[in-house]
Amino acid sequence: MAVVYSDFTDADLMQKIAQSDSRALEALYNRYSSILYTLIKKIVGDQALAESVLVEVYVLIWTKIGFYHKESSNAYCWLINLARNKAVDTLRRQKPDQFENYEYTDDYENYFIIPRLSPEIDQLDLATALQIKGSIEEALHKLTDAQQYVIYLAYYEGLTQDEIAAKLKIPVQTVKSKIIIALTNLKDNLLKGGE
Repeated sequence: MAVVYSDFTDADLMQKIAQSDSRALEALYNRYSSILYTLIKKIVGDQALAESVLVEVYVLIWTKIGFYHKESSNAYCWLINLARNKAVDTLRRQKPDQFENYEYTDDYENYFIIPRLSPEIDQLDLATALQIKGSIEEALHKLTDAQQYVIYLAYYEGLTQDEIAAKLKIPVQTVKSKIIIALTNLKDNLLKGGE
């Protein structure tokens, strides 16, 4: 009897990938490629580049699966953060003088690209994420334009607090407080929405 990988949980697929099962990677690709591509394209802004980054993300999943902590059972968050980190890194590398003297090594990749999830975060799977997507968007839209913008700069453009401060021509401490307030308001908006 043939194994039906589409019936596997994310955790099962990640475990199979850790055992070098390429069919599990294919099933994970089928399950997540469209959502990861959408996120990557939003960050890099170019279809061809987004497709290339998506391929690189799946290569990283295959080669760096050992960094995924199966005890967390939080494959969705790990995959989303991996795709975001790789896309932001790709975008930053296109900026002049950003990385001119920095070699892309395994150490760099392991530290800056591969996500390190806190064991304290709640588990989230793709079905739940899609189910609460509307609530999250509504909570984001309730933030002020300035709060939305600092979150956008930090998450989608991958700017550091110092870079955001320089871009907005405001003190770094102001950026820190804006980000804290924005995230607190986002959390409050989500809790008011019942999520």
